[in-house]
Amino acid sequence: MDKTGNLLIVEDNTEILQALQFFLENEFNLITSITNSNLIPSTLRMGEYDLVLLDMNFTAGINTGNEGLFWLAEIRKQDPTICVIMMTAYGDIDLAVKSIKIGATDFVLKPWDNDKLLDTLKTGLKLRRSRSELNRGVERIEYNTSETEPNFPEFIGECPEICKVMEIVEKVSQTDANILVTGENGTGKGLIAKEIHRRSERGKKAMVTVDMSSIPTSLFESELFGHKKGAFTDAKVDRIGRFESANQSTLFLDEIGNLSLNMQTKILNVLQERQIIPIGSNKVVPIDIRLICATNKNLDKLVAEGVFRQDLLFRINTIQIDLPPLRERGADIELMSFSFLEKFARKYGKGKMSFDLDALQALKTYPWPGNIRELEHSIEKAVILADSSIVQSDDLFLKKVHMQGGASANIPASFDDYEKTIIRKTLLRNMGNLSNAARELGISRPTLYKKIKQYGL
Repeated sequence: MDKTGNLLIVEDNTEILQALQFFLENEFNLITSITNSNLIPSTLRMGEYDLVLLDMNFTAGINTGNEGLFWLAEIRKQDPTICVIMMTAYGDIDLAVKSIKIGATDFVLKPWDNDKLLDTLKTGLKLRRSRSELNRGVERIEYNTSETEPNFPEFIGECPEICKVMEIVEKVSQTDANILVTGENGTGKGLIAKEIHRRSERGKKAMVTVDMSSIPTSLFESELFGHKKGAFTDAKVDRIGRFESANQSTLFLDEIGNLSLNMQTKILNVLQERQIIPIGSNKVVPIDIRLICATNKNLDKLVAEGVFRQDLLFRINTIQIDLPPLRERGADIELMSFSFLEKFARKYGKGKMSFDLDALQALKTYPWPGNIRELEHSIEKAVILADSSIVQSDDLFLKKVHMQGGASANIPASFDDYEKTIIRKTLLRNMGNLSNAARELGISRPTLYKKIKQYGL
């Protein structure tokens, strides 16, 4: 037997304990011996043990074996995968069999045979490893399932804007209407597209996603419409394009605002005719797709500037869903922070974690230019680097942000100006209702009233 595995021996007879320790010391990485059975829980918490060699009796004059059965149950509660091997006198075989029925792996008779003892421990160690692997496999399956669970869970929120978004998603999912999802980078546009697809009649097939900003102009038609073998120099085999791949499913065109006018025209023609012609082919291929597009750009502005086709805009936004930036979602920041904390604490085996008050305040007041994506990455990093179960503000590594251009250009430089702007917008959204505004901001009504007086709102 290779020197591997960790063994805990629980035996009140010190002579027997010494004999076991001497015999087994070259067989295990770690052997811990205790004579007091009351130390079992704390000993198990302080180390990771594969096997427990447990005596049946510990109190002088009592030979019922009930103490051993009690501690067997307690050990199994603390670690169901651990293997417990009972030690009992020759005349207590019925008791040993009873222990196996309630969870013991095996039993050893006193006085023991060295070869049989070693064989029993070896078998127990193999069983422990099998249980651990199976348990880790179940955890992976459960974790992966929770990450891909096709409900709305990753899009967490209770603010009025998000509730409105969820209502729209419910209504449009059962239709084939083309959807345009707008919002800053990291606001969750892709999640909304996935959710609409999942809820639709087309949800049984995989959604096809295309990042329009990543397709080189020279490969645009081949990527989207496909090609036939020999259509151009590198066309060594037939290739199906993304439109055809999404037939009878959903096609999600992300970053559609980055398309050149030439590409826009080709997309428009396909949407109008509901058919494609692969490069190098004369055969028309009909398509049946549900189209969802997303962009972080103001397409109406691009139309006015002459860089986006108005007729294409009409085609892609039968319904438009606008996602608010995270900094305008009030108490949702705290909700998402705790959700991400639980997710990553589980992923990295950190146990139960929480935030201290300074960290929570930092999370709620930071402007989050990267929105939900930045929040998620910040908390994942904090979980990895935190030295304790309490995440502190320094663990978050939030930097001072200077916004320039785009949708974030109007974020005030100072915190007071930023807070004033957010409170004013929240009051406007809630039509002056202080209770609703305070709830959205995640503060009390008196605190909100104090802020209103402070900023002269």
